[in-house]
Amino acid sequence: MEIFHDWRNLPEHARGASVALGNFDGVHVGHAKVVRAAHAARPGAKLAVLTFEPHPRAYFRPQDSAFRLTLSAERADALAALGVEIIYELPFDAAFSHLTGEQFCAEVLHEGLGVAQVACGADFAFGHRRSGDIALLTRRAEAFGIGLSVVPHLADAQGPISSTRIRRLLQEGYPERAAELLGRRYSIRGPVEHGDARGRTIGFPTANVPLGAHLEPARGVYSVTAKLADGRAVKGVANIGQRPTVGGTQSRVEAHLFDFAEDLYGQEVSVALHHFIREEQKFASFGELKEQILRDAATARALLDG
Repeated sequence: MEIFHDWRNLPEHARGASVALGNFDGVHVGHAKVVRAAHAARPGAKLAVLTFEPHPRAYFRPQDSAFRLTLSAERADALAALGVEIIYELPFDAAFSHLTGEQFCAEVLHEGLGVAQVACGADFAFGHRRSGDIALLTRRAEAFGIGLSVVPHLADAQGPISSTRIRRLLQEGYPERAAELLGRRYSIRGPVEHGDARGRTIGFPTANVPLGAHLEPARGVYSVTAKLADGRAVKGVANIGQRPTVGGTQSRVEAHLFDFAEDLYGQEVSVALHHFIREEQKFASFGELKEQILRDAATARALLDG
């Protein structure tokens, strides 16, 4: 896969692709439908995705709590798994935000990327103050000789599948249901940082991964698998939250990996959530916490092995 951060002065091999448009936060099964539509319309063209970094919501509403399902690297891996060969990850900044819908079609899609085909969801909006809509995209695509596939919302019995719905499921403690809509387990990826080493003193060393710009799922204990930098997947149990028993104030992922004793500091790890075991709670003593961790670890092993 190749990733480009500008639509101007692209090498010729990066032009003329069939391009799926959108934010693709989470790369859920609805997003996958848009990507497949781009490929089906022009199977002979390179398959690409045009997306933005940061997410436009984060640009316009920086005061909002962290909400991202997937950051750049995790999103790229999920798109690669769908067969995407090129990502145009365009910087969403003041200059870009002021492009009109007409300019986006003419300068970015036609002149910059030279797209052969675009695919998008039925509610795709673009350009300054969302001045561009499907009607405008249809007109400009026809004028520029660009094929257009507008993909209806993918829905199930509970309604349309969306990133917003997946966020809500994770915040309510339903990672299994979120996984059904994502098409894979929900993962939090980041560098392993040094913690206070309290877990090591009671035989439960943890890999501490900051949430960063990720959405914070329901606070509590989960069965997990951690994908290491070398591709190995290791089962474990993790707490997501502030660790009230030890006076923590900043939420993070603390993952204890079963039968694992290697040094992971500084390495990037992706922690996939399987089952929500219990809510985060404050214990009267460190001893009580240790006893509960033992029970949580046994529950996580049983869930993952079952």
